[in-house]
Amino acid sequence: MSENLEGNTRNMIPTPTVVVGMSGGVDSSVAAALLQERGHAVIGITMKTYAFDEVGGNLGNETSCCGLDAFNDARQVAVKLGIPHYVVDFTRQFEKNVIDNFVMEYSQGRTPNPCVICNRVIKWGELLEKARSLGAEKLATGHYARVRFNEATGRYSVHRAAYRVKDQSYALWGLGQEALSRTIFPLGELTKPEVRSIASRLGLKTANKDESFEICFVADNDYRRFVEERIPASSWKTEDPKIMYEGKVVGSHSGFPFYTIGQRSGIGAFGERMYVTEIDARTNTLTIGKDTDLLRNVLTASQVNFLGIESLPEPMEVEAQVRYKDTATHAMISPLDDGIVRVEFSEPKRAITPGQSVVFYRGDELLGGGVID
Repeated sequence: MSENLEGNTRNMIPTPTVVVGMSGGVDSSVAAALLQERGHAVIGITMKTYAFDEVGGNLGNETSCCGLDAFNDARQVAVKLGIPHYVVDFTRQFEKNVIDNFVMEYSQGRTPNPCVICNRVIKWGELLEKARSLGAEKLATGHYARVRFNEATGRYSVHRAAYRVKDQSYALWGLGQEALSRTIFPLGELTKPEVRSIASRLGLKTANKDESFEICFVADNDYRRFVEERIPASSWKTEDPKIMYEGKVVGSHSGFPFYTIGQRSGIGAFGERMYVTEIDARTNTLTIGKDTDLLRNVLTASQVNFLGIESLPEPMEVEAQVRYKDTATHAMISPLDDGIVRVEFSEPKRAITPGQSVVFYRGDELLGGGVID
C-alpha cells in the first residue's frame, strides 16, 4: 500500500490497534479473527521475504508461506474479516540477516536455525517497526506460545503453549523485553483442532489448509541444492576431502557444507550404521562413528539471551533442549567469560549440533537460549 493509504489507516483506526502477521495459513488467520472478536482494531500484514526466482527450487509453484497463494489467501481472509491488509517487502532485510547467515553457517561446517533469526530480526524487528508506523500498539502472530508479565521481577517471559504438540516457544528465545511487551499470542491456550474449528465456524478459506514444515526459502526442501548454488566451490572443494573413522581415512565426501552432525547419507557403506560425528571446515574433513559416538554431556553456547531472568550470575538448574523436536531434560547452566554459557546435561544428548539453538526452561517458562558452539 502507498504511504498515503498507510497514513489514512493510522488516523482512521482507533486504539487499541494490533498488527497481525498473516502468513496465509490457518493459525495466523484465526489469530486475526480472535483479536477482532475481542474488540481490537486489527491490521493484517503479510511479509514478502524472498523471491522465488532468486532462491530456486520451486519456480512456477509459489505455494509456500511467502508465495502468491499465501498472499492471496491472507488477503481473502482479511476481506472476510473486514480488516485492512498490506503486503510489505522485507526481501532485502531477509536476505542480509537470514539467508546470508544460513549460507555462512553452512560454509563454516555448522547447521543454522534461520527461524530464530527471522523471529528476532524480521518479525519482531522489521514487522514490529512497521506496526509502530501504522499506529499499532501490539504485534500478534499465530505462534503457539504464551507471553506473561511477572510483577515481582518486572520482566516479560515466554511460556510453552498449552497444546504442547504444537509448542513453538523454542524458536522465540532471542526476543527482547521491548518486543515481548508488545506481543500477543492469541493461540497460546488453544489446540490445533480448536483453531481449525474456529476457522470453519467463521468460514475462513484457510480452515483446512495444509501446514508447511520446510524452511520457507528452501521450498523444495533441498538444502544441498540451495547451499551449493550460493557457496563458491573454491571454499569447500579440496584435493583431499577425507572421511575419518578411529583416526584412519576410510573414504571421501562431496563437501563439508552438505553434511550435519548425525547424518547417515552420503558417507558410504561400512557394514553397519555410521553417522557424521564431527565436521572440520578448515581441513574439509568429516569424522564418522557409531550412534553411541553421537552422545555428549556438555556444550557451550554463545549469543545468549535471557527472558524471564535478567542474567545468569551463577550456575542454575534448568531443563534444556537442543533442537525443536528434542525433549527438554535436566541440565546445569553456568556462566563463562564473554557471555558464553556452559551447559552440562545429567544424561547424554544425541547429536548436539553447532549452529543450532539450545534453550533453557524452568517448567513451562522459557528462561532463554543461545547458539551452540
